[in-house]
Amino acid sequence: MEIRNIAIIAHVDHGKTTLTDALMRQTGMVTGEGGSMDSNQLEQERGITIYAKNASLNYKGTKVNIVDTPGHADFGSEVERVLRSIDSVVLVVDAQEGPMPQTRFVLKKSLELGLKPIVVLNKIDKPAARPDEVSEMVYELFLDLGANDEQLDFPVVYAIAREGIASTTLGDKGTNLDPILDTILSHVPAAPSDTGASLVAQPFNLGYDNFVGRLAVARIYKGTLSVNDNVVIRNIEGKNETGRVVKLFTFSGQDRVEATTVTAGDIVMIAGLPTIEIGDTISKALDEELLPAIAIDEPTISLNFFVNDSPFAGREGKFVTNKQIRERLEKELEVNVGLKIEFGDASYKVFGRGELHVAILLENMRREGYEVQVSQPQVIIKEVDGVKVEPYEEVTIECPQEVTGTVIEKMGKRKGIMTDMREGSGGYTRMLIEVPTRGLLGYRGEFTIDTRGEGTLYTRVLGFRPYAGEIKKRDTGSMISMISGKALAFALDNLQNRGVLYIAPSVEVYEGMVVGNVTKGSDMSVNPVKGKQLTNMRSSGTDEAVKLVPAWELSIERGLETMAEDEYLEVTPQSVRLRKQFLKEGDRTKAGRKK
Repeated sequence: MEIRNIAIIAHVDHGKTTLTDALMRQTGMVTGEGGSMDSNQLEQERGITIYAKNASLNYKGTKVNIVDTPGHADFGSEVERVLRSIDSVVLVVDAQEGPMPQTRFVLKKSLELGLKPIVVLNKIDKPAARPDEVSEMVYELFLDLGANDEQLDFPVVYAIAREGIASTTLGDKGTNLDPILDTILSHVPAAPSDTGASLVAQPFNLGYDNFVGRLAVARIYKGTLSVNDNVVIRNIEGKNETGRVVKLFTFSGQDRVEATTVTAGDIVMIAGLPTIEIGDTISKALDEELLPAIAIDEPTISLNFFVNDSPFAGREGKFVTNKQIRERLEKELEVNVGLKIEFGDASYKVFGRGELHVAILLENMRREGYEVQVSQPQVIIKEVDGVKVEPYEEVTIECPQEVTGTVIEKMGKRKGIMTDMREGSGGYTRMLIEVPTRGLLGYRGEFTIDTRGEGTLYTRVLGFRPYAGEIKKRDTGSMISMISGKALAFALDNLQNRGVLYIAPSVEVYEGMVVGNVTKGSDMSVNPVKGKQLTNMRSSGTDEAVKLVPAWELSIERGLETMAEDEYLEVTPQSVRLRKQFLKEGDRTKAGRKK
């Protein structure tokens, strides 16, 4: 059986997963409406793909291995390593939005590797869809990214993935997704099936199983591999290790199927190699060719993880000790290759690709029963050839025209430089702004408020550039509880005039806990548990009903964006709290003097 290996790539929310799910249903690999590729609970809740996932389908006697990839920039490492191990990509583009930042990122990576993409213009049924115009924009993007003549001759398919229909001709609605599948068979080269040669394989993803341990998702480039085979694991740094294959799996639909032997051209899962890393070469002989390493972009932010030592520590969590947190982070490194961790005695410095990347890790940990507190995210700043550099990002913003002035002003304060500005449809403006990653930290929440929830903001990493100087981002101060107890509506009613509250009545607070922010810009100690003074005298008009504005509930992402440098974010299975590093006001004053 011939094999085709492809990846589905796109900007976030352009329809990658919807298309993959529809292909699976049409070819009978899943039945009904279930079986989405976004099987992770967090993926389903947020409506985004976080982890690259493998699946396969059979069409006209050909096995098609499909890798569904994330579209969010924070999970770019998931995409980078996949592209090295497939033979072509299906680039999905929204027929209304056109190419977006992540479209550019994933396409650039694909073209650099010599892949010839298939373009699918999705969502052509949108009222504002403009497939002809978007097709030209995609072509221009190919040219801009240095595509060769062969890559520029890409096929285009028009689709409505949600309805499971596609056509190679605009105006022909189609009846199913056969046009996409036929295009894959005709334009994607069959994977070389050199089974007579000596084994050469390379893992591009990792998994973990409680029974068999570390799992390597690998492409078999040459030869065959069987259960109980002894193999050599090597990398470009000179590592040589031996191991024995315990189990082998291939993919059928979204299920992994146990196999005794796998052959060249296929994408498989290997168990029994506990030290295997992404990019290693698996062979049976030491003199076999060494495959190039799989490069992954560097992390851009860092923050420290600590044991939770707040007054409420241990109330909600099952795993609260230093040892338990360390073991959990070590386990995360098994599968999360975009993450780096420096292990200390009392704290762990975690390096990630963005706030969302770290927030997903924290969310998974809290759901598993962990308690942890983290410091404010900091951008990674380094020296290159004696020059201080920091990461920059290109920001694509779409917002109503009447708020563009506010957005431009805020981005200017954060050292953003506008490179393009165009009027879009429906009274919206699209802007391209290059800004230090440092300036973006904490801005997304502000952006949502400034645009009344009607704006969209997407980013892509540009790389390291010279340091932009000091950036003053925080215009608000913290409202800090000076006492422990349960918050009362009477007290909160008085406090809500000073800023935005993070808590509701009856929420338990402790001394040093941040209960809201202050619009004035400086920290303020408050008493959120103060009750109304009762007397035996009553007068008309003094007993007014308390009307509280709903609290601005802290999520992990909001907390990471909002927190100040002298604060910790406390994350437990049931709560997300902000607190000062020094809980007592006297200690904070002393610490301030030492600076």
